[in-house]
Amino acid sequence: MDEQYRAGGPASVRVADTLRERIRSGALAPGERVPSTREISREWGVAMATATKVLAALRADGLVQPVTGVGTVVRDGPAPGPPPGRAPAGAARTVRSRPHGTGPRTGATATGAGSETGLSTGLVVRTALAVADAEGLAALSMRRVAVELGVATMSLYRHVADKDDLLVRMLDAAFDEWVPPPPPPPGWRAGVEQVCHALWSGFRRHPWMASALSLTRPQALAGAMVYSDRILGGLAELGLSPTVAFDTQLILFNFTRGVAISLESEQQAEADTGRTADEWVDEHLPDTRAALGTRDLPALRHTLDRLVDGYDLDLDHLFTTGLAHLLDGIAARHT
Repeated sequence: MDEQYRAGGPASVRVADTLRERIRSGALAPGERVPSTREISREWGVAMATATKVLAALRADGLVQPVTGVGTVVRDGPAPGPPPGRAPAGAARTVRSRPHGTGPRTGATATGAGSETGLSTGLVVRTALAVADAEGLAALSMRRVAVELGVATMSLYRHVADKDDLLVRMLDAAFDEWVPPPPPPPGWRAGVEQVCHALWSGFRRHPWMASALSLTRPQALAGAMVYSDRILGGLAELGLSPTVAFDTQLILFNFTRGVAISLESEQQAEADTGRTADEWVDEHLPDTRAALGTRDLPALRHTLDRLVDGYDLDLDHLFTTGLAHLLDGIAARHT
């Protein structure tokens, strides 16, 4: 660990000062991603809670902002912010406007921690959505949401019961973004396909959703019930028994969710490494070949030998192709 981080004083202040200097010197340019809480924790040997304070301080200075699918980035033309060091505790500050309506209204004043001006359940949920969309579910905590809003953590419990309640509300809000077009397209297959693609689009917008949902202990989400209702409505044309119809809609849901599970981890991996999934696969293809060793795996070896241009790992393609296979199977079995 760097010697300056062994010195006295709050670690969050010292790490934030270092990152402020990188931003002001141009070492971190506008639009460039700053270290995530995980990376800050690893690089400076601090706790995740400390790393959260670091990013909160930079956001309070107007130097960085969360961007969905990327993480926290340097603002374009960042505000100069206060000089290195913290503002006096309890000093009033103006909360800057946040993207996509995820934070307090422009000009709202927070007097230290604990101000609840304009705080509502909807605002808490939208702010939590923005954090999870930009940095993943691991970055989400009640404390983090409170920091984003400039309020005391305990203030949130007047609007949500706990983190589990917040997560359910986030899921419901995410599902509610989709309104099924009336009426459904004709034909069972077109209607079911439409709903599955809408579900995939939801996972794309909110990569954390797939890992947050449970198949075996499903959350009671009114928005998600719309998907089940529309799929069951489409399958009704096939004359399936209630059990077979319900099994089928669960299979379709879990296939879509299963492919989507990789969205959040890939988002984080690409942000951490700067490489896309297919670039990573191409880079490690020699390692895969070497791992074959002397094992008798002729089909795999033959297939890898034919991938002369590498393999393009595309989750959208895997979803679309897999869904077509599933629907083909349903058609062959039940029509």
